[in-house]
Amino acid sequence: MKIQSQPQEKRHNGYKTIRFSIDETQYADFLHDRTFARTYLDEALTAHREVFPDQIEDGYVFNGFTEVSTKLGLRQRRIRLKATGEVFTLAPAFVLPYMRGKTETVETVVFLMRFHVPYWALAYVFGQTEMYYYRLQCSLGHLSVVGTTVAHPESLPGDLVADEKHTRLCGEKAYVAMTAGADCILGASLATEATEAALATAYSVFAEEAKALDADYAPETVNTDGWKATQNAWKRLFPQVVVILCFLHGFLKIRDRATKKLKGAFDQVSDKVWWAYRAETKRQFAQRLRRLKEWAEVKLDPSPMKAHVLELCAKRGAFIKSYDHVRAHRTSAMVDRLMKFMDRAFFMGQYFHGTESSAELRVRSLALLWNFCPSSPQTVKKHHGQRSPAERLNGKRYADNWLENLLIAGSMNGYRAHQQNPL
Repeated sequence: MKIQSQPQEKRHNGYKTIRFSIDETQYADFLHDRTFARTYLDEALTAHREVFPDQIEDGYVFNGFTEVSTKLGLRQRRIRLKATGEVFTLAPAFVLPYMRGKTETVETVVFLMRFHVPYWALAYVFGQTEMYYYRLQCSLGHLSVVGTTVAHPESLPGDLVADEKHTRLCGEKAYVAMTAGADCILGASLATEATEAALATAYSVFAEEAKALDADYAPETVNTDGWKATQNAWKRLFPQVVVILCFLHGFLKIRDRATKKLKGAFDQVSDKVWWAYRAETKRQFAQRLRRLKEWAEVKLDPSPMKAHVLELCAKRGAFIKSYDHVRAHRTSAMVDRLMKFMDRAFFMGQYFHGTESSAELRVRSLALLWNFCPSSPQTVKKHHGQRSPAERLNGKRYADNWLENLLIAGSMNGYRAHQQNPL
């Protein structure tokens, strides 16, 4: 089975919806006062150009209204672009997509989803039904993870980390191909096999979303473990990318083979391995690995641990590439932390029991919750008031309410540069 990204002509509803921040008390004026509406929209366009379609630069005209929502009793303005004739709906961020409710009423509920609170518990405390909250969360998965998280093409990280999180779909093995950069989850897609072809398809979702934001995007490096299928998948998608082998995985293989009997030897090995890792130059790194190999061959008794020490030393050429790329990740620690977040969500939900597409939507929604939910107060203080990984990546927020901020960032489902052809 292969998970394909949505072709442009089959994109989910929302690609013609521009979400913007406006106080609910001003919304009546926005609907009934044409001059106020144009002034407000022009100011929003100046402040947050990236959440509007590219072609709006050539001008727009108001184009009537939507029908009144039976759920909330609200309607929305429409605009038509002069350049293309495309019509877009202007949706205020204080209401949820499909008029499911007010953003402020579910903001705390969706925040708890970040901590994997079961849907039945949310329904018990906040009302509604389990399915209401499940669908609310999965609806976020229709947004482009890259286009929603990264506001500007120049903010796309050039140095990435990638790995697969093992999970289960209807009792069968499955894998979530995760791509991380700047402490954000930039890609998370399901694959039912760990083959090169299947992983290339899963990672291609990230590649396509990144190129939708920047057609010339080409990452400089990607850090992976030693799984050849993963490395080959990335070379297939980005032929110029430099694959950096994760040093941490090499050490973990040694640690996992260190029995109680070998504890004393392992302590010495550990010190020497990380002493080599902290080398400041390629020459120094190579020299320290050679010294480690010479020491291991003489001092260590034959064992699986010794074999992995020598294996790590033999991979010097793969590790040393990182010294040619200053910002490259030498370990996969970043994506490992993010996979723990995913793993807790999968475990709390007893993994996936529905369809492949529903599992894909939930995985993508979890990625966006990680990127946009507020961090702990200590982390926010550490980053001088920047509340979420996405805010720290972009250096800006659109609204104080974090869920409104997410919805605005996902304006037009995160695909601002590549719109459908006008009807």
